[in-house]
Amino acid sequence: MLRKIIGIVLGICILAIAFYVAKSLISSNQRPMKEVPQVIKTVYTQPVVNGEVAIIVNANGNLVSSRKVELFAEVQGILLEANTPFKAGQSFRKGEVLLRINSQEFYTSLLAQRSAFFDRIVAMMPDLKFDYPEAFDKWSAYLKAFDLDKNISPLPKSKTDKERYFVTGKQIITTYYNVKNLEERYVKHVISAPFDGVLAESLVNAGTLIRTGQRLGEFISLQNFELEVAVNAEYLEIMKVGKQVKLMDLSNNKEWIGTVKRVNGRIAQETQTVNVYIGISGEGLMEGMYMEAKITAKPQSSAIEISRDLLINEKEIFIVENEVLVVKEIIPVYNTDNTVIVKGLKNGTNMIIRPVAGGYAGMPVNMVNELSLSNQ
Repeated sequence: MLRKIIGIVLGICILAIAFYVAKSLISSNQRPMKEVPQVIKTVYTQPVVNGEVAIIVNANGNLVSSRKVELFAEVQGILLEANTPFKAGQSFRKGEVLLRINSQEFYTSLLAQRSAFFDRIVAMMPDLKFDYPEAFDKWSAYLKAFDLDKNISPLPKSKTDKERYFVTGKQIITTYYNVKNLEERYVKHVISAPFDGVLAESLVNAGTLIRTGQRLGEFISLQNFELEVAVNAEYLEIMKVGKQVKLMDLSNNKEWIGTVKRVNGRIAQETQTVNVYIGISGEGLMEGMYMEAKITAKPQSSAIEISRDLLINEKEIFIVENEVLVVKEIIPVYNTDNTVIVKGLKNGTNMIIRPVAGGYAGMPVNMVNELSLSNQ
């Protein structure tokens, strides 16, 4: 029994000695940790100089001709060939014929109605001479001047109610207005340009059967245009009728000056914007052209304009104090596509002007003044 106990004790001692030796060997193989030197980033700063910053409100839209008419047929017939083809892009002067619809059948009907009107007056003359001899001469003169190929003249005026009742009873007045109605419809077989312009759309060709109410095309003026833009409601006070606005094309190579013509009286609830209509004229303008309006708003004092890339959480930026980064809260006033006008920075504050990758509050930095570099 004693021998068994002595064996167990010796085994435990051997295990303890082996564990101690192994631990010593492992400790001797560990390499000493090298101290990594701290890298201090170089940041570019610029002292804040507050001043008056002009706010330019940008808005965009597409040009629309301020004078345009949609052409519809009010009569029926075959579209005839004209001296100037009814094609999109064709220019017309004011009063020039845009299109002509065959009116021969209608004109024949009109002549028949004029003739029937003439016959009614002739049939009335014997009774008129007997009952109202004082009115005979003026109606006789009316008949002598009557021309079937011309629009009928206004009827002679009746001097007494009895005479008017007599003429009305002979269906003269009713027939007269029936003929005048046909004459008005006959004129509508020819559509003339209401102003100088261009045919923007043509939906029919010569030889086509035109039906009443059919849409024929669209005619627009190239002299005056309108640009409809949506402006934030907070700038509504500056959008007065008559205010001049700078307009640029999509490439920003050309510039025009427009004038505010109308301001909508309703604010869009979804976007809180107001539609403003800017009138513009000049060379190089076409309907549908995309344009950007630059509207000068009330300038902001004690402010500075910075890049939007410098913002942290939309209302903070980095500044440098005692060679470390500090997060400074600012007051954004107006955002553009690339910049933001802010307040809340004191003059002389060293403001970071280039984004710092991985920057954090308290980070030690090496400050380089951008102005001093530019002066070298």
